[in-house]
Amino acid sequence: MFAFRLKQLAEQLGATLHGDGELIITGVASMKSATQGQITFLSDKKFQNNLSSCDASAVVMTEDSLKYWNRAALIVKDPYLCYAKLAQILDTTPLPAKDIADSAVIDPTVQLGNNVAVGANAVIESGVVLGDNCIIGAGCFIGKDTVIGAGTKLWANISIYHNCVIGENCLIQSGTVIGADGFGYANDKGKWIKIPQLGRVVIGNNVEIGASTTIDRGALDDTVIGNGVIIDNQCQIAHNDIIGDHTAVAGGVIMAGSLTIGRHCLIGGASVINGHMEICDQVTVTGMGMVMRPITEPGVYSSGIPLQQNKVWRKTASLVLHIDEMNKRLKALEKKQLNIST
Repeated sequence: MFAFRLKQLAEQLGATLHGDGELIITGVASMKSATQGQITFLSDKKFQNNLSSCDASAVVMTEDSLKYWNRAALIVKDPYLCYAKLAQILDTTPLPAKDIADSAVIDPTVQLGNNVAVGANAVIESGVVLGDNCIIGAGCFIGKDTVIGAGTKLWANISIYHNCVIGENCLIQSGTVIGADGFGYANDKGKWIKIPQLGRVVIGNNVEIGASTTIDRGALDDTVIGNGVIIDNQCQIAHNDIIGDHTAVAGGVIMAGSLTIGRHCLIGGASVINGHMEICDQVTVTGMGMVMRPITEPGVYSSGIPLQQNKVWRKTASLVLHIDEMNKRLKALEKKQLNIST
């Protein structure tokens, strides 16, 4: 268990200390569940009234909220961002592996950096390079000639195929598959002929990938994930896709092949994006978006239909089914009106 004096946390976070800096903080918790020895945060002013019933030893907040709290606090401009950094300092998540397990199978040609850990029953094939402080969880498979940068962590049961490149300080959650064949086939009179996928997956630095996500290798050129990209659980990234730096992809997103997404984009959950096109920088696609055409201007784009009561949705669906008929009637009326006016 970690233990920090509040003044130590203030120094590390660049926060202004209010109150007793000698308080011992052992954890971070929500405003509702926090107890003595824990610190919480207030990022939304609509919850200011909840401070009166909060039992935390200290709260991260803006200076404007201090009048609602008469105990210790860390004063910052962005409490939610400060909470993220605070949670990293107080993180109690165990490491995916420690040392090198006896049951790990590591080819003699593998290059291991300093302080590498490999969990039980992991398999690492020939030519692999693992940078300093890499952690490979139990049951992972790393294929031939793959390179993984310093400080990257793989949780249990991850499969990294051959010739992939993963940068430094990445975090990959369990069940993810990187470098599997893309969905490439030619049709010969009704029979599917497989196209070998000869490209790689190249992932930049500081990338985080959620559980059970798949990133396919390129057909000829590489599939590329830029620096600082975050990808949620159960996403499908198809062959030859390129995702720009610091883009965020929420859960359940499906991307078709040869798609290029710019930098600093936000892709909402369960969205489906067509392939062989480009999306420019700083685009937000809201949840359940269906992107069928290129996006050339930054902004927010939506297409999913919000939930309705079933009887209302049935009427909406019925109207949609009759749009073509209504369009023909409207054109006929416009033509009739035009004839009358002339």
